[in-house]
Amino acid sequence: MKYCLASLLLFLTIQTNAQVDKELYLTAQKMDSLLFAEGFNKCNYKILDQILADDLEFYHDKGGIKNKKEFIDATRNNICNSPNGKITREVVKGSTEVYPLEKNGKIYGFLQNGLHEFYIQEPGKKLYKTGRAKFSCLWLLATNGSWKLKRVFSYDHQASE
Repeated sequence: MKYCLASLLLFLTIQTNAQVDKELYLTAQKMDSLLFAEGFNKCNYKILDQILADDLEFYHDKGGIKNKKEFIDATRNNICNSPNGKITREVVKGSTEVYPLEKNGKIYGFLQNGLHEFYIQEPGKKLYKTGRAKFSCLWLLATNGSWKLKRVFSYDHQASE
């Protein structure tokens, strides 16, 4: 009987943790979509302003370090209004990993890692892939319950062959 109860408690603990991980994974997908599908790909600067922490630090292995204002300005000038074409980003399906950050059993953030690919739509040409890179994002839960992107590492950029 004692072993059955211990097994049941272990099973419930695993199930509860799996549920939290699933919910957190879905949250990570949602936040990634807001950041890139809406903010980056659709040039929605209002969304970017809402989800980026005021003290954002964005580390890019080819472009250096940017703060929130510099990141939004670079998106506006280099991604959304470039005369050379519109760049878009897609996460590589199945590459996203999410790791919860907890204090005293309560989630305060998560680390999101994955691969992403970049495409460009040049004037008069078909959309084509330009490259691939790895990324790590640190998302923190704000006191109002919203998620804020605090740190980003975009690295190991490789040009498409």
